[in-house]
Amino acid sequence: MKVGIIGLGLMGGSLAKALKRYSIASKVFGFTNSERSKKEIEELGLVDELVSLDFMKKECDIIILSIPVDAIISMFPDFLDISETTTIIDMGSTKEFIIKSIPSKIRKNFVAAHPMTGTEKNGPKAAIDNLYEGKTVVLCDLEENSNKHVNKAFRIFQEIGMRIVVMDSKEHDVHACYISHLPHLISFSLANTVMANQNPKEIISLAAGGFKDMSRIAKSSPRMWRDIFKQNKENLLESIDSFEQQLQSARKLIENEEYDKLEDWMAKANTLHEIL
Repeated sequence: MKVGIIGLGLMGGSLAKALKRYSIASKVFGFTNSERSKKEIEELGLVDELVSLDFMKKECDIIILSIPVDAIISMFPDFLDISETTTIIDMGSTKEFIIKSIPSKIRKNFVAAHPMTGTEKNGPKAAIDNLYEGKTVVLCDLEENSNKHVNKAFRIFQEIGMRIVVMDSKEHDVHACYISHLPHLISFSLANTVMANQNPKEIISLAAGGFKDMSRIAKSSPRMWRDIFKQNKENLLESIDSFEQQLQSARKLIENEEYDKLEDWMAKANTLHEIL
C-alpha cells in the first residue's frame, strides 16, 4: 500500500513516522508547497520521497490531508479526477462543514477523520514518535462512504494503535468544541490578558505550573485555529456563552463574599475528573 501525505507538520509528519515504523505502507510520499518545509522534511527523513500532487494522485492508494481545515476544502477541486479506488482521509479538527463541502463525485472516496491528539507545536520539526498510539480517532458520517475506503481508514488507524469511534459530524463538532476549541480560545484569551497588563514580563517571571499549563496551547498556530474557529463558529459561540455564565456566577459569589457557595461551585468542578 502506497500512502501520500499532504502537509507534514506535527500531525502529518508524526503519521509518516508511524506508517514507516510499523511498516504499514510500502512507500510514504509527501507533498508540500513550502520550500522551507521541503528542506526540513528531507533532512528529517519523514517520507521516502517528496512528489508532485499529480504523481501522488496516480500512485497512492491512500492520500492523507493534514493541513488547515480551510485548505482542505480549497483542495477538493484537485481531486475530482482521482480513481474511484483511491481513498482520501482528512484529519481536520472540524467535520460537518468539511463534509458538506465535499463534491458528490468524490464523496464515497472521502473519509472524514479527526485524531484526538496533538501538541502546541507545528512544522516538520514538531513531528514525534508515539503521537497516535493509545489515542482516539473519530470517523464521521461513514454511511456515505464505500466500504473499501472505510476499511482502508480502519486499517491505518488501528495499525498505528488508535481507538476508533464512529460519530455523526454535527455531534462531533459540538463535542470537539467543548474539549478542544473552547479551551484553545480560553488559553489565547488568558495569554492576551497577561500581555495587556502594563508589566507582562514581571507577571510571567512568577509563572508556575498552573499558568504554564493553561497558557501552553496559546502557542498553537493562529492560522490553523482561525480556520477552526471560523468553521465551528456557531458551536463556539454557544460554548463561549456557557463559559461566560460560569465566570459570571463565580464573579457574583466573590463580589457577595459568598465563599461557602464559591467552594461548592469549585467542588462541583472537581467532579469532572471522576469521569475523565
